[in-house]
Amino acid sequence: MMMLRIRSRDGLERVSFDNPNITISQLKTLIQNQLQIPIHNQTLSTNQNLLLSKSPSDLLNFTDMSDPTIPISALNIAHGSIIFLAYEGERTIRGPAVQPAGSFGRKMTMDDLIAKQMRVSRQESPHCESVSFDRDSANAFQQYVNETLAFAVKRGGFMYGTVSDEGKVEVDFIYEPPQQGTEENLMLLRDPQEEKLVDAIAVGLGMRKVGFIFTQTITQDKKDYTLSNREVLQAAELHAESELKEWVTALVKLEVNEDGGADVHFEAFQMSDMCIRLFKEKWFETEIGEDMDPKLSKMNKEVVVGVKDVREVDNDFFLVVVKILDHLGPLTSSFPIENRIVQVTTRALKNHLDRTKSLPFVKRIADFHLLLFVGRLLDVSDVPALAQYVQTQTAVPEGYQLLIESMATTC
Repeated sequence: MMMLRIRSRDGLERVSFDNPNITISQLKTLIQNQLQIPIHNQTLSTNQNLLLSKSPSDLLNFTDMSDPTIPISALNIAHGSIIFLAYEGERTIRGPAVQPAGSFGRKMTMDDLIAKQMRVSRQESPHCESVSFDRDSANAFQQYVNETLAFAVKRGGFMYGTVSDEGKVEVDFIYEPPQQGTEENLMLLRDPQEEKLVDAIAVGLGMRKVGFIFTQTITQDKKDYTLSNREVLQAAELHAESELKEWVTALVKLEVNEDGGADVHFEAFQMSDMCIRLFKEKWFETEIGEDMDPKLSKMNKEVVVGVKDVREVDNDFFLVVVKILDHLGPLTSSFPIENRIVQVTTRALKNHLDRTKSLPFVKRIADFHLLLFVGRLLDVSDVPALAQYVQTQTAVPEGYQLLIESMATTC
């Protein structure tokens, strides 16, 4: 038996069949029969940007699955693969048969009335237009996870950058807090004093905290979900804490490529407004047992999904896909990064300054991770000022230069 995951505006669903060599036309027939979406309404693609399409004309750009005669195996579609589906019209989503609140023989309570109003559905559009990653910063994050941790344990960080008036998010550096990661869990051991210093540097750079980035492990890639229930809870908590409507949650994972190798893949989402509301109002069950399905988030009261009153919601209902771009930001990412296996020392500062001595001093220190390292040895009031010289690319006063150079000579 073969299974494909079908992701649409309604979340993640599945179709099953026996023959791995079916054509795209046959796949569409299966979707019609199993998911009740007429063939003529279906647009299929292996590209997740299909779900960002805002008009019928946008759908014409996705042609990789437009030929009905091509076998799905020719597109490297195998058991467990995700196919993206856009369709027009409305439909009733099949779900577990649960007696709705207010049914005959059941007395309606105040909780039932509240649940009736708490309707969970897909949010069509994110509040941010797009998220763009500084290439060096994103590469420094994924390279460490790939080459040192081998995607065997989870890793996370906070993204800092800017948000334009149009809602475009630019990520220019990633701060990695103290943490412990396992195959399934990521525990952030947050240090308020260090985060205060990070925020001070960001203020001087004209930036702010704009999102959360984390990795999934290679064992998670075999699981049938986009984000697990634990990941949804963590992402919702950090999004709610931020109070930023454009806040972005980014996911980094390994995916098998056409040649059978593995590529590092970035995805970006916003947690839906309903997800954040449910989290703030404490609807989520926060104790997750080993027997719980990781692709479902459990509620402590019934909510309405489609036409059903349920206590378990497919995590995909809480995710709003965000378009990803990249850019070259104003900072470098060559200085050793904080809170990793190898501790950063003054020797690293000396090596960095020696390696960059041909550059103006302001360019030599234009690295967030360097600013964080030296910021620990400065008065907190000096940190935004030093960062502001980097932002404006103006000459760093001689006193700061001598102080930083003296730090490097103490190794």
